[in-house]
Amino acid sequence: MKAVVYDRYGSPDVLGVEDVPIPVPGDGQVRVKVVAVSVNLSDWECLRGSPSYARIGGLRSPARRTLGSDIAGVVDAVGAGVARFQAGDRVYGDNLALKGGFAEYAVAPESALAHVPAQLTFAEASTIPQAGAIALQGTDGAMAGRRVLVNGAGGGSGSFAIQLAKRLGAHVTGVDNAGKLDFMSAVGADEVIDYDRDDFTRQTSAYDLILDLVAHLSVFAYRRALAPGGRYRCVGGSVPTLLRVLTLGTVMGRLTHRRIGVLAVKEGPVHFEPLAALCVAGEVSIHIDRTFTLDEVPAALAHVGEGRALGKVVVRVS
Repeated sequence: MKAVVYDRYGSPDVLGVEDVPIPVPGDGQVRVKVVAVSVNLSDWECLRGSPSYARIGGLRSPARRTLGSDIAGVVDAVGAGVARFQAGDRVYGDNLALKGGFAEYAVAPESALAHVPAQLTFAEASTIPQAGAIALQGTDGAMAGRRVLVNGAGGGSGSFAIQLAKRLGAHVTGVDNAGKLDFMSAVGADEVIDYDRDDFTRQTSAYDLILDLVAHLSVFAYRRALAPGGRYRCVGGSVPTLLRVLTLGTVMGRLTHRRIGVLAVKEGPVHFEPLAALCVAGEVSIHIDRTFTLDEVPAALAHVGEGRALGKVVVRVS
């Protein structure tokens, strides 16, 4: 089968398409003939090996030769003990542990997968698992009368988060680069901020909930942006920032009656299927910025990693 592989961390130039053996599903695993896979910022980080947590399991070289975790496709074979799926089932999920989505076939744990709703295409389904879980958990607590800010709101998780917070009645501010301001407004943000021109932590507004998808500022800045009783949660960012949030942020938050911490995202179908149901019902929209072929995976990763994607980017495999 064809697969996009890499053997060292670096730019998209280190990626190449090779013929590799079709994987064999082990106990409790499902082999999926991949139709579509969406690109996440985590793919970009694992390609570059930066931040350093992206090297977990492979300090000097990648632990997995093929990236791509948000897969959607058709079950081709199942391993021993698999009870929920059979050949021919349409499935999707976040295969974060094994990855391998940028290939014609991928093996995933049964527990990571769910049936694709009949109303969704494979491309649409592939956008939901990782970004959806982050957005659902990151906007927990949004409601009418509360001010919510999403930093990095123009990408996949951010565009879902804007819609979810608005659906719950919150006043939503989206922060991203200038090229994404109109897009954030279009998906429902009440206010938008260009981070190159304005520092959201120095605005006159204080926020009840901040979901930060690209944390890099100081804990003191995040505290300043929160209203009393407010909550700040980050997902991703520089290692020094995450460590400061986990340590100093926790202490400072308690002293100032605010909650500052890292969002430990829970994985699995139970954490992303509720968003799929909202998409099927028409209450949340899926925004696919661009689609790429398997040969174009380097360009797809660059499009996301360099901050150009409006919503989600999808690779169509077959």
